[in-house]
Amino acid sequence: MTSRKLRNEELNRLSVEKFKKESKSPITLVLDNVRSMHNVGSIFRSADAFRLEKILLCGITAHPPHREIRKTALGAEESVDWEYFENTAEALQSLTDYEIYALEQTTQSTSLRNFQHTSLPLALIVGNEVDGVAPDLLDFCRGTIEIPQFGTKHSFNVSVSTGIALWELYNKINEND
Repeated sequence: MTSRKLRNEELNRLSVEKFKKESKSPITLVLDNVRSMHNVGSIFRSADAFRLEKILLCGITAHPPHREIRKTALGAEESVDWEYFENTAEALQSLTDYEIYALEQTTQSTSLRNFQHTSLPLALIVGNEVDGVAPDLLDFCRGTIEIPQFGTKHSFNVSVSTGIALWELYNKINEND
């Protein structure tokens, strides 16, 4: 079998206008003090790929418009809804109808493989590159989700972790499709 790379016009990409009108995955991301604008841009691209409801950018997390975010977001910051909060706790308090989880390693973490949501919509908190999710935010959470890791570091880049988690959560939510 001979394979060829698809051309851009064969990818069925949505316009920003059509993306805004499409139904969304019932997942909201909460970025807790993410330091790198490149990570923020990469997370926007993942959020676009899985057609998430929105991203809440909190604390020192940079927000659009910004040239450094656009470098990696490649326009996804225009398609994905987002909101900025100075304080992550205030952002979480605004998510009254959400089941909130943190992507973090704790003594009570559930492996991403074994995670089962009980209701929708979901909110997933991802933390900063140095300290992860702030410990006081865990009180807002129904639980914590951990990505199994088998090497010496036991830490992924925040944008990589977010992409892995979104892929698995998207599949769990849409497993009957």
